[in-house]
Amino acid sequence: MISLAEPHLALPLFGARDQHLRMIRDCLGVSITHRNGEIRVRGADPAVVQATEVLEQLKDSAERQGTITPLEVSHLLERISGKTQHLTELPIDVIDAARKIQPRSAGQDRYVQAIRNHDLTFAVGPAGTGKTYLAVALSVEALKQQRVRKIVLVRPAVEAGEHLGFLPGDMQSKINPYLRPLLDALREMIDHDQIRQLMEQQVIEVLPLAYMRGRTLNDAFIILDEAQNTTISQMKMFLTRMGEHSKIVVSGDMTQVDLPTSSRSGLTDALSRLKNIPGISRIRLQKSDIVRHRLVQEIVQAYEDQPSRHQNKKYR
Repeated sequence: MISLAEPHLALPLFGARDQHLRMIRDCLGVSITHRNGEIRVRGADPAVVQATEVLEQLKDSAERQGTITPLEVSHLLERISGKTQHLTELPIDVIDAARKIQPRSAGQDRYVQAIRNHDLTFAVGPAGTGKTYLAVALSVEALKQQRVRKIVLVRPAVEAGEHLGFLPGDMQSKINPYLRPLLDALREMIDHDQIRQLMEQQVIEVLPLAYMRGRTLNDAFIILDEAQNTTISQMKMFLTRMGEHSKIVVSGDMTQVDLPTSSRSGLTDALSRLKNIPGISRIRLQKSDIVRHRLVQEIVQAYEDQPSRHQNKKYR
């Protein structure tokens, strides 16, 4: 028996039209009933134990995240029961069918749903988890569906070992390397000539964080990438650019902070400072959400297992 004292957790836990419960029943062959704040599971003892573990973990996720996706339930069932789930039968959120852009893990699916359902989303996770790629894909989708009039992609121009002054060319040439990852993501979703036209019309802007000061952005989809490299004052400045009918996604990786050791990351500060404000979503992606080359998960794990002395000193 599982106690469900908070009624608002029933919907995310059970899923729309009890979809999550049906998945558990079909996979494990148990019956599940809910009455008077109590969830009861009946069936063969091993299946009851597995179903109870699944429900307990989903309940924890509902309390922590507020939402649960069918893909997340499927991955959890597969891990606990050892039975392969047929993901193609689940309603996976397809962003761009032609380019086959869609979430590829439970965490990514949760991230996409958070962006769709909130005006401000913070996403923290290691390299390769699709933080930038999926946010850019959703911004392009919103532009094509005329839900926004402008896309603004932003990055702090923080130096990591090589000073701006040492790079050749004018200021635009100096900042281009910092903006390249955003442009690379954009080019996977829009043809080159169309990107150039939209940028000339300022429908799409790719710019350093400092260029945001003094602006108010209405009807815009705004993405701040590498947000761990913002200061507290820069993060405040960025978040207050949000205008009417706009959506903001802030993403970062707290293991890749390039700020001076005396500066606290604006991302860390914002996650703590804004945690009790309704309507703001916070998503934490894990190593299991990494979808780059198969070695990337192992590389990330190796650095976590044996951090350098410099890292320990810098980030503690």
